[in-house]
Amino acid sequence: MKKVLTATCVMLTLAATGCSVGVREQTGGGQESGGPIKIAVVPKAIGFDFWEKVRVGAECAGSKQKDVELQWDGVSAESDVSGQQSLLQDMLAQGNVKGLVYAATDAKALSDVTKTAQGQGTTVVNMDSGTTPQPPDVPVFATNNVAAAEQGTDELARQLGGKGKVAFIEFQAGTSTNETRGQGFKNGLAKNPGLQLVAQQSSDSDYNKALQVTQDILTANPDLNGIYAANEPSVLGAAEAVRQSGKTGQVKIIGWDTSEGQIQSLRDGVITGLIAQNPFKMGYAAVNTAVAKIRGTGEQAPSTDTGATLITKENLDSPEIQKILNPSCENPPQ
Repeated sequence: MKKVLTATCVMLTLAATGCSVGVREQTGGGQESGGPIKIAVVPKAIGFDFWEKVRVGAECAGSKQKDVELQWDGVSAESDVSGQQSLLQDMLAQGNVKGLVYAATDAKALSDVTKTAQGQGTTVVNMDSGTTPQPPDVPVFATNNVAAAEQGTDELARQLGGKGKVAFIEFQAGTSTNETRGQGFKNGLAKNPGLQLVAQQSSDSDYNKALQVTQDILTANPDLNGIYAANEPSVLGAAEAVRQSGKTGQVKIIGWDTSEGQIQSLRDGVITGLIAQNPFKMGYAAVNTAVAKIRGTGEQAPSTDTGATLITKENLDSPEIQKILNPSCENPPQ
């Protein structure tokens, strides 16, 4: 039967504060599969390119399932841990959420939310970031951040000819994503002893703070050669600081994620490499797994590495990279 996609918001509106997407059969059927399933999908924050691509993947998965309703909502800042806790608790208190797919803003703080959800019989799946501890029956669909960060650090070393002074702009201590990306970076430094870490600062996942701390680092280290930045706001702030300092091309920047501004800075030569994740796949696989677990139609899914690709100016326009940068349900990235 033909499925009709209904939505209360425009899919790619960055300023969205939340939306509800439903998939229904035109004939109203669906009881044979256990009735409509409501799944809450909560990113770390809304309004970021990365999480919008996660939403595209989640909505794509929902559109291919029978009688599934997705509720998308989130806080406006990845640092708003208490806000995300409250949002998730409110969703669970409604009593009609059968599945919870979310990215934890803080690995330890959000573990109780998972316990609460499971205690009331709600299926939980994590995307991008899990919790500490991570329940064995809660899979995580995420990038292998350690391996990808090592690859990015190796590329920074290559661009610097194996030696130079570098800085690390992290984004939020306490999140599993921040810690694993930091660990991968440190592993990369150990493999490339010619790189000297001279500064490490946090952006708190805020563009303006990233700009400020990078300016301070450049002032204190006028001979800085490279920057490793661990997420979108950190990369964009660092890139603007380097641009304003007149050191475009002199200070190499390797960072995470692929927003429009980051891609333009890569074309401009301000950013010299980006670690592209597969957010579409995270949302798609997480929602499909939640539905399968609820309906008992699949085996226990293991945590899965959704992959990462290093993008440089040289491979930016290749078909494979463009599919990752511009994912769609009709032409999804692998």
